[in-house]
Amino acid sequence: MVCAAGILALAACGQRDGLADPYRSVEELPEELGRDGTTVRVGDPHAPVTVHLYEDPRCPVCEEFETTGAGPELRRATLEGTARTEYTLASFLDDRVGGSGSKKAVNALRAALEEDKFAEYHEVLYANQPEEAVDGYTDAFLLELADQVEGLRGPEFDDAVRTMKYRDFVTASQKAYEKAGGPSDPRGPGTPTAVVNGTTIPAEYNALLWDGAAFTEMLESVARVTRWEADRT
Repeated sequence: MVCAAGILALAACGQRDGLADPYRSVEELPEELGRDGTTVRVGDPHAPVTVHLYEDPRCPVCEEFETTGAGPELRRATLEGTARTEYTLASFLDDRVGGSGSKKAVNALRAALEEDKFAEYHEVLYANQPEEAVDGYTDAFLLELADQVEGLRGPEFDDAVRTMKYRDFVTASQKAYEKAGGPSDPRGPGTPTAVVNGTTIPAEYNALLWDGAAFTEMLESVARVTRWEADRT
């Protein structure tokens, strides 16, 4: 495993790697629920880099990462097949600031996964995130946003949103988030947190999450190391 400092140091060298057959759009990305029942996986399962994100849909810092930070570069890397993106979806902000918007949004994202529309809907939710204190992810708003994803709306999806069909997933996903914090932080690792090939980007390097160019260089450097190690075996 490359240590966190090593991951960041590697970003300073080398040329960009390309793939012969990148995905043409987010709609083409494969999606699945992991065996643990909480991790949502998006992208090529054979990608050399796995980035595991911990996010709460109401978190304004997550929105910043996804829209103006390194999130767009991570999506590009996922489309190119350099990275696979995994998500653990938290909902702690409902208890912290009041309301139920995080839980409703996580439930709706799980419903979108059933339609193979998770990545598209995830992007739409963050692009239209309400103010954190407003608790704006209502059933009506979540369904309205779903209209922006072609083929997502339908009786099954709409019913899942209105009835909180995946409430057990919401609860389990929050528990997975809390477990990831370990004994030192049983409330969870914070959002957003990124884990690259099993190594958490430490807090002192969090600026990387808002520097698209540096984040891209880091991903490409880790990919080169992973491919080099694979070639040796």
